[in-house]
Amino acid sequence: MYTIQEIHDFKGKYPKQLLHLAGSEMWERFCFYGMRGMLTVFMVTQLGLGDKTANLQYGAIQAFVYAFTFIGGLFADKILGFQKSLFWGAILMIAGGLVIAVSPHSLFYIGTCFFIIGTGFFKPNISTMVGQLYHEGDVRRDAGFSLFYSAINLGALFGGILMIWVGKYHSWPLAFGLVSIVMTISLINFAFTRKSMGTIGLSPLHPDMPNKKRRMYEIAVYIGSLIAIPFILKLVTNTHYTDLFMYIIGPATLVYLGWEMRKFNTKENKRLLAALVFIIFSILFWAFFEQAGGSLSIFALNNVHHTLFGFIPMDPNIVNNSANSVFVIIFAPLVGLLWLWLSKRKLEPNSVVKFGLGFLFLAGAFYAFYASIFFADADGITSLDVFTLGYFIITFGELSLSP
Repeated sequence: MYTIQEIHDFKGKYPKQLLHLAGSEMWERFCFYGMRGMLTVFMVTQLGLGDKTANLQYGAIQAFVYAFTFIGGLFADKILGFQKSLFWGAILMIAGGLVIAVSPHSLFYIGTCFFIIGTGFFKPNISTMVGQLYHEGDVRRDAGFSLFYSAINLGALFGGILMIWVGKYHSWPLAFGLVSIVMTISLINFAFTRKSMGTIGLSPLHPDMPNKKRRMYEIAVYIGSLIAIPFILKLVTNTHYTDLFMYIIGPATLVYLGWEMRKFNTKENKRLLAALVFIIFSILFWAFFEQAGGSLSIFALNNVHHTLFGFIPMDPNIVNNSANSVFVIIFAPLVGLLWLWLSKRKLEPNSVVKFGLGFLFLAGAFYAFYASIFFADADGITSLDVFTLGYFIITFGELSLSP
C-alpha cells in the first residue's frame, strides 16, 4: 500500500496508477458510448418513437446521467469514498445491461435507470482519483488527463462501433448484454489494481467511527440508490417531469455549494466561484457536444450517405458514434505534449483561454454540420465526409476544454 505522498513522488510524466484507472474507465466508456449510440436509434427503429419524441427521451436520459454524477460524487465525498463508489456504480451498470438484454422492448427504460445511477457513481469519482494523483500546480496534470482521455477513448471507439453494429445488424439483446460483459471486465480490472491507489479514494468517514455505524451509512446509500429507480423511471418516461426535476436540482446544487463554502477561507471560496463559472460554461459546451447521441444521431440515421471518401462503405451512425474517439486517440497525446512544451517555455494558455478555444472549435464544428446542407442531393442525403469533418473540428474543442 502506498501513501498519497509516495504516489505523488513517482518519477516520470505519468504515474503508473493512471494506467490502472484508465483501464477501468476504458471499459466503462465502451459501455457509455455504446449505449449513447444505441439509445436514440433503438427508440426510433424498435420502439416506434418519432424523431422529436426520441430526441426528448434521449435528452431526459442524458440529463439524469449528468445530474446523478453530482449525486454520486456527493455520496462518494461524504460516505462511500471513491473506490466503493466505483464498485457500486459498476454493479448497477452490469445489472442494467442484463435487465435490458432480457427484454429490450419491455424493460428498456427500467434497465436504463440502473445504468443512469451506476454511471453517476462511477464516472465522476474515477476522474477525481486521476486528479488526486498529482500535486497542486503540477504541470503534468493536463497532460495526464489528455493521456487518460486517449486511453478511455479506445473504449469509446470500440463500444461506439461494436454496440451499434451488433444492435442494428444482428441482435439488440446481445448489444445491450455487452454492457454487462464489459463492465464486469472493468470491475475485475479495478479490483486487482486498487491496492496501488494507496489511500486515494478510501471512505471519508472518520477512522474512529465504529464499523457497525460505518456499514449502516454505506448500506443506506446502496438501498437508497435502489429505491430511487422507480422515481427515476417516472421522470425519464415523462420529459415534463424531467424539466421540473432539473429546475429543482440546479438551484439546489447552488444552495448546497453556498452552504459548503461556509467552511472555507476567502482564497478557497474565490477558487470555488471561479470553478462555478467554468462549470456554467461547461454546461453549454456539453449540451451541444452531446447532440451526438440525439439530434446528430437521428440526422445520421436519416440524412447521411453510407459511403466515406466516396468508396468506403460505412454506416453513418457508426461514424457519428466513433469518429470523435478516433480523433481523440490520435491527437490527445500530441495536444498533451504540446501543453508540456508550451509550459516549459512559459507560453501555455491558462484555463480561461483553453475554454475559449474549446468554444471556438465547437462553433466551427457545428458550422461544418450546418454546411452539409450544401452537399445534399435531391432526397436530402448529404456527404458523410463533411459530417465527419465536423467531428474532427469538435475534437480539438474537447481537448482544449475537458482536461
